[in-house]
Amino acid sequence: MRPGKTITIARLLAFCAAISVAACQPSWVALPASETAPVQPAGVDESEIVIYVMSNGWHSEIVVARAELPAGAVPEAADFPGAPYLSFGWGDAVYYPAPDKDLGMTLSAALLPTPAVVHLAGLPGHPSDIFSGNELIELKISAEGFRALTAYLDASFARDGAARAQAVTPGLHSFSAFYPATGSFHLFNTCNSWTAKGLEQSGLPVRVFGTWSAEDLMAQLRQAVEGRLDGDIIIRHAERMTGKPATAFEA
Repeated sequence: MRPGKTITIARLLAFCAAISVAACQPSWVALPASETAPVQPAGVDESEIVIYVMSNGWHSEIVVARAELPAGAVPEAADFPGAPYLSFGWGDAVYYPAPDKDLGMTLSAALLPTPAVVHLAGLPGHPSDIFSGNELIELKISAEGFRALTAYLDASFARDGAARAQAVTPGLHSFSAFYPATGSFHLFNTCNSWTAKGLEQSGLPVRVFGTWSAEDLMAQLRQAVEGRLDGDIIIRHAERMTGKPATAFEA
């Protein structure tokens, strides 16, 4: 926690779970092509792989192209045949999917280590179209880093010896579902810490400790993109897209 930064229980919980309040329905307004087309910088290794990090201000997700997944990784993706992109979120197993929240549910998710779920969405279009009202950062990582990231995402599903996890409940929109997850949700292990861990394992310069809010995470990515971090920056290209104020994805 940064000095002088006061975080209430309600705000900490909102980092992940508040997005399940009818939020997280996709915004379908596409950005102009000039805003969404990636610019290939000189000297970028063609073997690098593009990933995306989305934030709606409270919650963050990791988005990858389905075609880039290593063979056998994330078998649950078969539940969304034809989806060109997959978006991964993580949060409290009770609060995150619940359409109606109550105080007991809120306090339990905020104060106690609780079981978690993965929210997997098979995006029917490009992330910049689906998340047009939210911040989306495009990153390029090495093939080795991508393998580490997908291994992390794959290991986040609790399969209990089965070949694939079965969805436990429908997702927050028509092209998503919740699956049992590894790990426990609590104040100091939020969806944003989960995202940060995956990015760190990919080799990106992300600090996991103290990354609880979406802004904690996205600020690090912006700072890295702008070259203000010490050491080697392995982010080759990123763009911040902040279309119209979030409606469908806001908490």
